[in-house]
Amino acid sequence: MDYYSSYITKLIEELGRLPGIGSKSAQRLAFYIISQPEEQVKHFAETILSAKENVHYCQCCCTLTDRDICPICASPKRDHSTIMVVETTRDMAAYEKTGQYEGVYHVLQGAIDPMRGIGVNDIRLRELIERLKGDVQEVIIATNLGVEGDATALYLRNLIKPTGIKVTRIASGVPVGGDLECIDEVTLLRALNGRVEQ
Repeated sequence: MDYYSSYITKLIEELGRLPGIGSKSAQRLAFYIISQPEEQVKHFAETILSAKENVHYCQCCCTLTDRDICPICASPKRDHSTIMVVETTRDMAAYEKTGQYEGVYHVLQGAIDPMRGIGVNDIRLRELIERLKGDVQEVIIATNLGVEGDATALYLRNLIKPTGIKVTRIASGVPVGGDLECIDEVTLLRALNGRVEQ
């Protein structure tokens, strides 16, 4: 039985599809949106559409950006000979918050996960291999510490090691199963500084 009009029910259903949003949160958000002035709701909707239309992958590191080359890749102040490989743009942002890492990144946009049908061709590995043809001295593997992240790290190590490029993995300081985006800056920094060669 529907308690609300079809418009409200549909809005709640759509909001409930967002990650981390349960039915109660979806209801709360739906009623908040409906209670706002029409101009504010239009601006919100236009912002979502604009982001969807204008955000794409960086041509170099595959992070999400509204430019051809993201600001990190474009910066001459960054050490382009050191590449930190992360799973998502959120993971990259987590390391940027430490303010200590001076290299560049490569964002895989996922991890190898055979249970969900995600293989090596479904993440941004080809782009990484292309980048390794340049003057790269170290690749830091900073995938999440869990089954999928570890499988991805092992695959990367086996792929990169024969090229002679130094391969390191972030140290444990990051809890197993923990998502990098949720971990504090001090723990991330310790994991970065304590990385070991693979």
